[in-house]
This record gives sequence, C-alpha cells and structure tokens, in this order.
Amino acid sequence: MNILKSKKGISVFTAFVFILILSSFVSPDSSDEKKQEKKTERKIVYNKKKHDMTLSWSAFGSSGNYIITRGGSRLASDFVQVGSTSKLTFTDNKPNTDKYENYYKVTRNDITIIISLENQIFGDNMYFYDRKHEKAETARNEINSHFAAIGLGGANGEWTTKRQAYYFKANVNGQTYDVGGSGSASSAEANSIELGFYSHIGGLGKVPSDVKLGSIFTRPHLSGGANATCTFWRSVENVEVMRDFSWTVSQSTSARRLLIGSTSKYISDIGNTNFWGSGGFIADTHYTSSRPNWAGQQQWYTRNTVFPSGSGAMGGSYNMVWQGCVNPPQADEKNAPISTTPIIREKPFLFLDKDGEYKVSVPAWQKDRVGVSWSATDMGKGKIQDLLNDWYVTKESDTDVEINNALKAGKNVFFTPGHYSLNAPIQVNRKDAILLGAGIASVTLEPTEKNTWGCIYADDKDGIIIAGLLMDSFNSTTYQVRIGDQGAKADHSADPILLTDITCRVGGVQSKNIQIQVSMQINSNNVVGDHFWLWRADHGSQKGGDARWVRDRCKNGLIVAGNDVTLYGLFVEHFQEYEVLWLGERGKTYFFQNEPPYDAPNQASWSSQGGRIDGYAAFKVSNTVKEHHSIGMGSYAVMTGTDGNVNKKNGFEVPNSPNVTLEKMCTTRFAGSGNIQNVINSTGGSTATGAKRVALYNNGSGTQPYDEEFNLPSSESYPAYIKMEK
Repeated sequence: MNILKSKKGISVFTAFVFILILSSFVSPDSSDEKKQEKKTERKIVYNKKKHDMTLSWSAFGSSGNYIITRGGSRLASDFVQVGSTSKLTFTDNKPNTDKYENYYKVTRNDITIIISLENQIFGDNMYFYDRKHEKAETARNEINSHFAAIGLGGANGEWTTKRQAYYFKANVNGQTYDVGGSGSASSAEANSIELGFYSHIGGLGKVPSDVKLGSIFTRPHLSGGANATCTFWRSVENVEVMRDFSWTVSQSTSARRLLIGSTSKYISDIGNTNFWGSGGFIADTHYTSSRPNWAGQQQWYTRNTVFPSGSGAMGGSYNMVWQGCVNPPQADEKNAPISTTPIIREKPFLFLDKDGEYKVSVPAWQKDRVGVSWSATDMGKGKIQDLLNDWYVTKESDTDVEINNALKAGKNVFFTPGHYSLNAPIQVNRKDAILLGAGIASVTLEPTEKNTWGCIYADDKDGIIIAGLLMDSFNSTTYQVRIGDQGAKADHSADPILLTDITCRVGGVQSKNIQIQVSMQINSNNVVGDHFWLWRADHGSQKGGDARWVRDRCKNGLIVAGNDVTLYGLFVEHFQEYEVLWLGERGKTYFFQNEPPYDAPNQASWSSQGGRIDGYAAFKVSNTVKEHHSIGMGSYAVMTGTDGNVNKKNGFEVPNSPNVTLEKMCTTRFAGSGNIQNVINSTGGSTATGAKRVALYNNGSGTQPYDEEFNLPSSESYPAYIKMEK
C-alpha cells in the first residue's frame, strides 16, 4: 500500500466505501444453476471422426425426461432443443461445426446444468465470450455483475480467494463487444467493463485488434473513489480498447499487448487531479490517437509502448521510467526515457487458432527492442504450442503431486484461475518448462509440517518461464520462490530464464504467525524479470502496527546472487531487513519502487551493519560487487507503527566502485514521523525537508557501507524431500 496525500487531505486510513454497481443482468450460471453444476458430475466426449458430441451427467431432479438444448456459446442468445431422454447420457449427432461452439443445457424440473468442452477443459472460473452468438452487451453485463458481487463490492474483496478470467473470442463480420457509450470510462454513460480484484481479461485472437472492446475502468474503493493505492491484483492483455482505457491501479496490475484507440486525459480519471495511486505497469502496447496522462500516480513503469507524437506532460509525481518506447516524454528529474530494452521475451498467452484449437504463443527472445512485438497482421516471432497436447491444464482442486507429475511428464502447466493449496512446492526441474497463470492464480502454502520450503523452486535450467502467478504463505518457509540452487553456475545467455508478472505476498491473509527468510531468491545466471511485486503486507485481515512486526516475519524481499540478472518494473515493499540485496555481478534494474516497513517498533529492532546504521537500505548492492547499473529508483518513508523515533539512514547503499552506477534516485516521506536521512551512501539529504533526488551516483564521495557477510540458505537447510539438481 502506498500513500500520496490528496489536496483535500484525505487520510489513507479512510474506511472502505463499498461501491455496489448492480447490473440487472444475471448470467445463467451465476446463481442456483451454477451451484447445481458444481455438485452434478458432467462429462462431454467429442468424436472427431464422427463429429458428434456425447454428454453424460449424474442424476438430478425428481421426475420426467431431461431436455437438452444447444447454443453456440454459454450465453448465446438462442438455445434450440436437440433432444429429450430419460437416460443419463445423450449423443448429439449434428453439433455445430466448431467443437467449441457447442454449449448444452440439460434441464429437468426447473434445474439446469451446462455442459461444454471449454468448461470441461478450463473449469468453472474461466468465462468465454463469443460475439458470433451473443449480443454486444452480454459480456460487459456479466463481468460487471461479478465486479459488484466479488470484485469490489463484496465484504472482503481484497482478500477473497475467488479468482476469475474472462476470455473473448475474435470478432467476426465487423462486430465488436462494444455496447456503446460516451465520456470518460468512469462515467455511467461510458458503459465500461469494470474489472475487479483477482480478475483478468484476455483476447483469444492472434493480434489485439482481433478482439474489440469498448471501455475498461478499474474503480478504486478508498476515499470515495479518489484513492487507488489498494487497487491491486488484476490484468488485461491482447485486446483493443476502442473508446476509453482508464487503468486506475496500483501494484500487481499488468496491462500488456494492447491496442488503445482512446484514453482519458488522465489515465486515472477519478477525482481528476485529486486522484492518487501507486501504480503500475504497461508493456507492449500501442496508443493510436491520444497520449495518456498518469497524473496522480506516484510512479509508473512503461515498456515497449508506442505513443502518438507530442510534447505534453504525461504525469506522475516521483519516478516514471519509459523503456524502449516510441515518443516518450522528455527526460527530466522524474522522467527517465531509456532508448531500448536490452533483452526481453514477452509473456506467453492463450489464443484460439484458425484450426479451431487452443494454442499458447511463446514469444521469442529479442534484443535492443523498441516498440511493440506485434503488428496489425503479425502476432510476432515465437513458438506455438498446442494446449491439449503440450500442456497440463489445472483445476483449482489440483494438488502439488498432480502438478509436479505433469512437469515430470514433460508438460507445461496452465493454471486456470484458482486458489491452489499445496502441501509441497512446485518443482520445475527441466529445460524450457513453463508455468503460466490466468486470473491471478494463487499458489498457496498450507500450514503443514512437510511444506517448510516454499511455493515454487526452479532448477538451474535453460529457458524456464514462470508467469502470471501470485505466491501466498500460510506457513513458515525458507523461500516463496527460488530460482537455481545456491552456487548455480550454468550459462543461460543463449536461452535465459524468464519470470514475468510475479507477486509474492507475505501476510495479510493467514491466521497464524509466519516466518520466511526471503520472498524470492535468484541464484541462477541470465535471469530476466519482467514485473514483480514482492510485498510483506502492510495491512490485511489481522492486526497491524507493532504486532505485525513479530507476526509476519520476512527478512528480504529479493536476493539476487546470480550474475547477469536483468529486472524490469521491480516493486518491493515493507520487508524487515535489506528489501533488495544484490550479490551478483553485472546486474541491471530498470525501475524500482519501495516503501520501508511501517511497523518497526523502535530503532533498536531495526538497525543494520552490526547495529551501527539506522534501518536497512531499500536497495543494497554488496561491497563485493564490481559491476552494477540501475536506473529509476524510488523509496518512500511511511513509518507509522513505531515509537515515533525510527529512521532509515540510507535509501540506497552501493560500493564506491567505478563500474557501479545508480541513476535517478528519489526519496520522500508520505506519512509517519520517521525519515530517510540520506538518499545514498550518506549523501543527498533527508526527507525531513521534502523530496530528495540524486541524478547519478558512480564511484561517489559518499560513505561506503561497512563490509558485511551474508549467510544464505544452503542445500543442507532444505527439507529432505527436495531433490536439488546440480
């Protein structure tokens, strides 16, 4: 959570206002029928040779025949009767040509269940829309009804375990999913799709323009809608937004592979200039008609995005990084345009191919890229994998045993939206393995004696991809995510490891005390990270303040021990020691955002370097490192759960070395009495007198930190059931 004080002086501690936008539309599977479906066994078998569909189900209702109707999609405007039977099975000998355009309603005694191949493959938390069979407003109405019920308006939407993804099939015959409307996305007249917590929108076309939506808005729920500092955990990718895209968000929100025809004057248009937020991340996106404005945002990381030409300001208060963008803002103290993205691989995505089969696009690695990875007619370079043959598609009830067995069998893993409760970590132990989550899928460590290690570990193998997953901890562990064993030495430069859209969350939800040593540790070389939020929760369902300090323990957000690690869009907050500790050589970070822990009770409990230095630096490059470069670095003091006398000596600490460089650093204080007393190495000034900036620190004259020895977990500390590969 992050704070910008509004002009009206609204406190960040303002009580939640539940904004209920109830739609009159109720989808066929959103009430008693859906409950009936979940407890009724359903199965469908497609015979490709005969082109027929055989349905079966467990008994329901009390008497009479089962009536079978068929529509081209789940919410099709017209379902037609295709049969009636007293049995628990039925074969449709003349289904629609496309096997995925056959949705069957089986009805008996006013009870209806829905059976389809898509539901059988992807489960109940993925919702598919097809404009060929539905009205323009159908998808928008259903998504907004979910938003009102569980996305925001629910009693505890921020901490719900419900997850959902909304996938749109390509438009046909010039149709769109735009219901029509006018004005900015936040207005009622705009008829926007409102996307809530733990929700994802994905287009199933090859390029964004294949799926045309009208307007998208993410409605904040604090301070009457002006405060988006807790508008977390949602994503959108591979669609065109025709009218207005108002991405009013903070951390753990991903907007990728978009074509945006228009946007509000302010990307976050609630409250106009009184709005404030702590986002965010946009990548691989093309704005065609207007330049967005991030006014009211603390910071933002934008990568490989095309903007119309222009010279107007694009907003932001402290730290704005524009990497590999076309027509970015001019450089100034808060804006850091970077000409290219040195190495990147875009996140894999699900699509529906022309042969009628679901595929996953795995984009290729690119170097020194400017602009987007796709064109109007070309999805971009990469490999195409068949979902049913190459992937294991999970359901929410799947266990670590089933997921690990799929990986061992050579399958990649597609996580459908859900809250995955594990008793042991997922073990990624082969080259080019992929874990891909949809709908903010959560990998959760349950409080069992066996699971004392973490959510995911990956061996030191080429080409591994981990994407779109949220790691939670309900149990004390060594890590949440670990990439490579300690001392990993393999050279992955020809096929790096990619981590993208990763959230690690310590605290906030669980009911027991937990202790974690480090949220994420990267031991492997040649790892690329593209958007992380590593977060020791500053708020949640349990008590805060000083009590949180001993309840939710975690020393470090990120430790980088590997060489040649490159990170884009790094958000790390509230950890109790060095929040980022960098030990590897030739590391690069493009954009960093941080707040120190709110809750250190006194200075004695929060001192570093043998107790000689107040607090811990947010970003620490070890004195042993000879070469490092980072740019666009912000650390903001919010020390509120203290005795009033807790400070931090340095925002950043690096060795005074000719090849260690940090650029565009900013510190300030948002709340609390504590201050960051220096920007870097005892230079730059204190936040007691306002925001402080250091444009460049390279082999500077500041005080080099004391030498320290960092003892990291070793193989001997892992549980016996973890089989590390050397």
